[in-house]
This record gives sequence, structure tokens and C-alpha cells, in this order.
Amino acid sequence: MSEYKGIKGFQVTTRTEDPVPYAQALANNPYGGVWSSGGALNEGRESAGSSGTLPAGQYAGGYNITAKVENYNGTSWTEVSDLNTGRRQLKAAGTANTANIVFGGDTSGNATGLVANTESWNNSSWTEVADLNSARSRMTSSQYGSTTAAIAAAGSLPSPSFSAITESWNGSSWTEVADLSTVRRLAFGSGTSTSMIVASGITTGPALTTAVESWNGSSWTEIAEANTPRDSGGSAGVSNTSGLIFGGTSPTRTAKTEDWNGSAWTEVNDLSTAESDNDGAGTSSAAWVAGGNGYETRTEEWSFSGLDPSTTPAADYADAITGDFYYNSTTGQFKTVNNGGAPIGTWSSGGNMNTPRGGGAMAGLSTAAMIAGGSNATVGYLNSHEQYDGSSWAETTDLNTSRRYNTGGGTQTANLVMGGAVPPGDTSSNAVEQWDGSSWTEIAEINTARRLGRSSTSGTTTAMLLFTGSDPGPGTLGLLNVELWNGSSWTEVNEMNTLREGTGANGISTSAVAGGGISGPPFSPGNAAETWNGTSWTEVSEINTARSYAGGGGTSNTDVFIWGGGQPVADNGAKTEAWNGSAWTEVNDLALGRDSYANGAGSATSAINAGGYNGGQSPTNVANTEEWAADDFQIKTVTTS
Repeated sequence: MSEYKGIKGFQVTTRTEDPVPYAQALANNPYGGVWSSGGALNEGRESAGSSGTLPAGQYAGGYNITAKVENYNGTSWTEVSDLNTGRRQLKAAGTANTANIVFGGDTSGNATGLVANTESWNNSSWTEVADLNSARSRMTSSQYGSTTAAIAAAGSLPSPSFSAITESWNGSSWTEVADLSTVRRLAFGSGTSTSMIVASGITTGPALTTAVESWNGSSWTEIAEANTPRDSGGSAGVSNTSGLIFGGTSPTRTAKTEDWNGSAWTEVNDLSTAESDNDGAGTSSAAWVAGGNGYETRTEEWSFSGLDPSTTPAADYADAITGDFYYNSTTGQFKTVNNGGAPIGTWSSGGNMNTPRGGGAMAGLSTAAMIAGGSNATVGYLNSHEQYDGSSWAETTDLNTSRRYNTGGGTQTANLVMGGAVPPGDTSSNAVEQWDGSSWTEIAEINTARRLGRSSTSGTTTAMLLFTGSDPGPGTLGLLNVELWNGSSWTEVNEMNTLREGTGANGISTSAVAGGGISGPPFSPGNAAETWNGTSWTEVSEINTARSYAGGGGTSNTDVFIWGGGQPVADNGAKTEAWNGSAWTEVNDLALGRDSYANGAGSATSAINAGGYNGGQSPTNVANTEEWAADDFQIKTVTTS
């Protein structure tokens, strides 16, 4: 008898336990930022100037008005040379604790004690250098700046007490540059002299604000607002696309932490203790915070733990072990590692949208998705735009044009929204908007206005396929024409075989599937399916359950699935089917049926459905989210008898 090695060329591997699918490993050990205790300050205080990045930090001045300075090494604080001028409510800049600057502040606790002087630290002593043009306290700064490049913005002047003034430091002098759009003090700031953000704070009134502005080295731009209005807290970050804000007053002390990724603010893990007048610095992945109201000595450190999806891609992990054959010595069984995917996936509940809707445009995956437009029983045409981080939705910059029955595709940070119906008169639109991670821009229009169309949702902003739909709307025969986007213009390509609107399924610009939809007369859900190969459409096996206005996810014409749908009200609002390139297979149902206008996107292993209508064309719109997850592989026991 031949040995296994002689047949296959390798010996059977022996393992004491089964390999864990990456998706499950990530679920068991999720990647997330957490706060943990650090070393205590030698002298408790509040409202100091903070700078540096873990493991190095510096905490200078503060209240009760002091000149004391302490340096951090990631474990403990050490007193170093005092400032020349003791003060509170000052600001600082620097990336270590060996070369920093501090500026401004208050020497008496009132407007008469405001100072403009700047001091520079050379790792042994402080030297007074050029003053600010405007003496002030309660500013914000580019904490990740340096002794030769920094920004001081906003703050309190003798009169008025709220400022929008911005000054730039070049290593020898301060120069006034463009003002903030919103006057404020006690705001949160982070970044460099050419790329920073100013968030929240207190404005005239006085009133807390959620307003955020981004600095590009020459001007300020208003961007997505923070979730929680607050002042007098800590911040960290290296640019206008990456930062943290934490603690503060809102209007009482808070422990909330928010993360900025360049397009949206997301609430992440809280500080261990609610605190205000605390100060911190660092990056969005390695930050620290110290002190606080009541002369606290507490220090906390922000860091990440768990498996990092960006450095351990699920696909790479699966490819490395798919096809493996091994012996589990613990269970006494021979086992194989097979391909996974849609047939072994399940739906689970996610966070609710802020605005319930159906018929909107979606893009992304279950861990990073977006939705824009649509309608509900209260608002006929929406321009609201929300982004999902895998647990909660955050409202961000609205579309330029309110619309419903629109479609979209791409990723959370780079996508297109196309067509739809717009007021007045529920007119079919040919308008297209592109999202670049911070704002919407109107780009070249599609050739044929349509609503209830479908796009290659996993496509890109430079390669998108748009197909099906109708004009002017339900009751017409739908559209056969198909358009392809190349990043600058839309071109009509080969038509579909079946006239319809409201199909489900997905793909990319060169490889897509359309399933179901409604056509007529008679106008009823269909089960026809077609695949696109980049050149033409081919009719393939029909879906098992006729449906229309369904959701779908997938990345090619051999790996997609379709869910929900149905019109009028039918019993298929929860059914899910997977396509493997040759046949449709029923898999696990949605928890909540979506009889029409399901909003969906994603891949066969990570998809999302948000909202939709529960009850056909009735106005029962929903806000709930469901996430689809399927392991990249599955382990099966081999029968040896």
C-alpha cells in the first residue's frame, strides 16, 4: 500500500487543536483601543500644557498657577527644570520630551494675567523666545508640532473673551494667519502646523459646540461635527485625518473618547474616570492623558490590543491553510480545511441607523459602511449620510441633492451615489455625486436618468457599472441600457437581456450579477438572473425565490448573494440566496424581513443590510441593521472507515 506522502508529496500534519478561522479569531480577540493606568504625576494639577508621544510626554505649568514641569518615560514622571513664567491654561507643541515649546496662558486666574510669551525646551533648560502677537489663554494648538513649526488657535483675550485668531510659529516668530470660522475657547486641537483639527469647545453665549474645523496650512474648513459637545479636555493626533478627543465638560465631567478618521467621528472606549481640565498628547494609536479638575495626579494611556485586521488580512490567512489535511491528536480525528463563504454565513443584529429609511445608496462592508439618501414615512426625500463602524452609525456630511431610490457603490471613504428620484414631481435624476472621505462633489451625469437601478456596489470611484432601473418609475417597463464609469465619463455598453427594475445582487465593473427585479405587465417579482463578464450579459440559472427591490453583496459574477425583497407583500422578505457561479443556494435568513427597498452592500463574507421597508410598499420603514459574516474556510472531519 502506498503511503500518503508518496501520493501527495507531504506527510500528514499532526495538530493538538484545530486552526481557528480568522473571522472567529478576530471575534474572540477584537482589535480596539483601550485606556489603562499609567504612572502618577508628582504634583497634582489641571489645565497644563502637554506634548509628546508615548512613551515620552511632558506636562508643563498648570493650576494652581505653577512653573513646575514633569517628563514621562512611559512608566513614571520626573520633575525637570521649571518654566521661567508660572502659568495655567497654556498650550504646548512637540513630539517628545526633549524639544518642546509652550506659549500663552494665564498668570493670575483672570483676564489681567494673560501672557504672550513663548518658551523653548532643549532637554535641560527653558529659554524665552518671541511672544505671541495676542496674549491669551484657553487656546488650542498643533500638539504634534515642533520647536520650529506650530499653530496657536482660538482662546480667551482680555476682550472679547472668545477668539478665532490663528498664529503660526516658524521657530523665531509668530505670524497671524487665517482665522477660524467659529470663535471659541477651551477647544480640542491636534496635528501639525500644516495639518490639524480644532474640535468642539465653548462659544459665545456661552454654549458648547460640536463644530470641527480642519487646517491645511493656509485656511480652515468646516468638517463633520463631533458627537458630544464639550470643552476643557484632552486631545491627540498627527494630522487633520487622524485624531482623538477625550474627557472634558459636557456640561458635567465626561469619560467619553471619540476617534477621527478623516471622515467621521466614532465613539470608542471611555476613559476609566470621567474628568475635565485634563491634558494629553500623542497619536490616535498611542496617547496619554494626565491631571484633571481638583489637582489630580492620575495618568492614563491609550493603546490598541487584539488582532489587527489591517496587518492580518482574512483572505491571506484562509489562502494559507485552505486544502490542508491534518490529524487532530486531541480528538483522534483526521480533518480537512475547505473553502468557506456564503453558505456557512449567518446574519446578526447591528446598531440602528439614526434615520430610518429605504431605497438609499449603500457601499462598504459590515465593519465600515455608508448609506446616503432614501426616504421614509416622515421625509419623502433624504440627503442625510451616515457611516457605520461595525457597531454604530454616525451622521456626517449630507448629499448635495436630496433623493430616493438612488444607488451607490465603492467603499466607506470613496464612493459614488447615482440617479434616484428627486423633487418636485418625483422626477428621475441623472445626477451623480462622489464622496472623497470628507465631502460630496457633483461629477459627470449618467446618460439616462433612472431610479431603482442597481450598480456594481463593490466597484470603485473610477470603475462602476450601472444597470436596470426605470424612468419615470413603477408601472413602466424598466430599462435595458447599461452604463460604465471610467473615472471621468459614462459610456453606454451592451444591454441586459431582461427588462426590469429593482434587481438584487452585486459585483464589480467587469464581473457582476443581477437577480430578480420587477417587470411587466403584469408587474410582479421575477427570478431571472444574468451575469456580466465585462463585455456582455449572459442569462444563467434563475434565483429560487422570485423577488424585487432586494439587497445584495459580492465581488464577482461567481461569488455573490441576494437577500430580502418582494413586492407586493410576500413571504420572502427574509430569504437569502448565495450564487457560486453555477447555482443559487438558500442560506440563513435575515432576522427581520425586508419586503422592499432593502439597502445593502458588501462581500460574501462581510455584508450589511440597513433599513428597508417591512411590509411591501407600506410606509413601515425600519432603522435596524443586520451584519452578514461567513468564515473564509470551514473545517470538516474525514471519515476513514
